[in-house]
Amino acid sequence: MKLSHSVRVSLFLCCLFTLATHLLIGRQSKVKPGIDVLRSTNFEILQGKRVGLITNPTGVAADVTATVDILSGVQNVRLVALFGPEHGVRGDVEAGKYVESFVDSKTGLPVYSLYGKTRKPTKEMLQEIDVLVYDIQDIGVRSYTYISTMGLAMEAAAENGVQFVVLDRPNPLTGSRVEGAMLELAYKSFVGAYPIPYVYGMTAGELANMINGEGWLNEGRRCDLKIVLMEGWKRSMWWDQTDLVWVPTSPHIPHAHTTMFYVMTGLLGELGTANQGVGYTLPFELVGAPWVSGAALARYLNSRGLEGVQFRPLWYRPFYFDTTGIRYEGIQIHVTDRDKLNLTAVQLYILEALYRLFPEKNIYERARQEKIEMFDKVLGSSEIRKALFDHTSVEDVLRSIDQQRAVFMIKREKYLLYE
Repeated sequence: MKLSHSVRVSLFLCCLFTLATHLLIGRQSKVKPGIDVLRSTNFEILQGKRVGLITNPTGVAADVTATVDILSGVQNVRLVALFGPEHGVRGDVEAGKYVESFVDSKTGLPVYSLYGKTRKPTKEMLQEIDVLVYDIQDIGVRSYTYISTMGLAMEAAAENGVQFVVLDRPNPLTGSRVEGAMLELAYKSFVGAYPIPYVYGMTAGELANMINGEGWLNEGRRCDLKIVLMEGWKRSMWWDQTDLVWVPTSPHIPHAHTTMFYVMTGLLGELGTANQGVGYTLPFELVGAPWVSGAALARYLNSRGLEGVQFRPLWYRPFYFDTTGIRYEGIQIHVTDRDKLNLTAVQLYILEALYRLFPEKNIYERARQEKIEMFDKVLGSSEIRKALFDHTSVEDVLRSIDQQRAVFMIKREKYLLYE
């Protein structure tokens, strides 16, 4: 049968796309995440053990094979249970929503929710387990709850004589960027469990090392901790420099670069008085509200002379959540040089701009009390909100933050595992 020219072209393009996809997935990445390194050792540290795996869709090898599939097929390693964090083991649950436990239809394994009836593995969950393995991609931001899950699981492991293994992964914000407010212990919560900066510049393995070493587990306990280090990762690396495939870490972090925008606008979303692109196609990349003048907001922010970023006026209509169909005016954030960009400065200047340019729509006074409380918990302090409310300059706030950061940088140094 003779094929038409259009059909031949379509078949050629389909084959080309398939080839490109195989090349993308099959290429040799510069970085081997912990699961790949573990596999290269024939899973030596897990041999003969009953394993519980804390994971979600981001737990994949460099060839995007799921860690659960890898471990369930290893001879002399018995995978006996799965544990899921916020968003669930399959990553399909909205932020903050209750996650149910269930039995996995593919493996037949029990899947215990760590964002449901309990956020900490119970003694009953661990009674058939010798080692808990943690394999979740994080984003390097304190308020992202996966590290809180990791810490509570370490605590449960320590209390029940279970070894804890972290399969390490890159920090998409690099391992050298440390910025933002320190957590004050009075504001300790599940969105801020440890006295670290908002952007802490460590891998999950390094942070686990610090949690253990500083005695931050309950009653100062320490767990039997083992970190499977990556190969090829350098602290200066952004995600795209690793050649690894990005798997969305949660529904509103679809791309590795979204992590930068999460730091710049995520706090605003806690107040609920303006939108930051959630509900639209550019989560965390926008700032808008029906009462905002995009031109005035862009002009104010661009006049601050912030390096590595520009702000452009725009209009948009979210199409899901409670903002559906509302016409918003605001700005889009464009990163022009990520290495020069101060994410915290952008975050604070946006809050300052909304407060000063639109005083009749006071972003703090219009927020419900529970929203204010969550804003302070995520930020790790109420002092910055109060300072901005009292018209303290962003420059003065940043100086105060930097003084706190200096102390942390000294403490952090001995827990770093990569150059």
